[in-house]
Amino acid sequence: MREPTWCVGRATDEARDPAHFYFFFFWIRVVRRAMQFAAEDHRFLVHLSRLLRRERGARLWLGAALVSLLILLLLLLAPRIPHSPSLHIFADMRNFLGVPNTLNVLTSFPFLLVGVPSLVLSLSGSCFGISLKGEVLGWAFFYAGNSALAFGSAYYHLKPDDDRIAWDRLPMMISASSLLSILVIERVDERIGVSCLFSLLALVLLSIVCERTFNDLRLCMMFHIFPCIAIPAMVFLLPPKYTHSRFWILATGFYLLARFEGIADKKVYSVNRYFISGHSLEHLFLAVVSIILTVMLCLRSIKIARDY
Repeated sequence: MREPTWCVGRATDEARDPAHFYFFFFWIRVVRRAMQFAAEDHRFLVHLSRLLRRERGARLWLGAALVSLLILLLLLLAPRIPHSPSLHIFADMRNFLGVPNTLNVLTSFPFLLVGVPSLVLSLSGSCFGISLKGEVLGWAFFYAGNSALAFGSAYYHLKPDDDRIAWDRLPMMISASSLLSILVIERVDERIGVSCLFSLLALVLLSIVCERTFNDLRLCMMFHIFPCIAIPAMVFLLPPKYTHSRFWILATGFYLLARFEGIADKKVYSVNRYFISGHSLEHLFLAVVSIILTVMLCLRSIKIARDY
């Protein structure tokens, strides 16, 4: 009977590789050093644990540091994502009345129809359930991003190329950053949320610079992926300030559905007998996300009092 490869004296070539032994003993040394540190400096660890239990701010900053570290690791481990010429080839490239990519251009303007009135209402504070200045700032950036997306997306789809796509991505990333910051303002702390907003906006500009300078889309992709994880997590884990929190989950669902429509652009176009493409439907579903959040703002009221 054949002996398993892990038996003594029957090691495989892979197991005999010195690099594997070095990697194994390296982690043994790391674990041993960590145990020595815990044994020698246990008082420091006890003090840190007491501080985290007692100080809410310390827990928040530690959580933010861990999330930032996780994002940094993902960016470092992920391979570089360059621009691809196929990115600008869409299923529906029909030309009506002399307008290139007509439906992809026209379906960009629902963002303007939702964004401008909602921006005015969020600044006036007359109809929306907004109680903090930081929330006003966050929602203003969100709806301003939506309004700008109408023009940026239309401009890009008139002549899709690497030079114009930044005007399509930039407003979307501003809106995504605003939504994450709004949830932090509502459910964690206003000052931390406002700081998060401006930090993310700075990161948006950095991601555009990386895209243009180094032809690397990794940072841009994080603004599409991270909100899908962070927003439902914060909705479920953090206590709500307002009613109608389920609208956040509904908006996330439509966002994911919109991304699916965009990925399956050609398939969706063929399924509905070449009436409307998946990318055009992606625009419409993303506009529905804004409508859902606007309805939430109109309906909601304060659920619990804040501690500060």
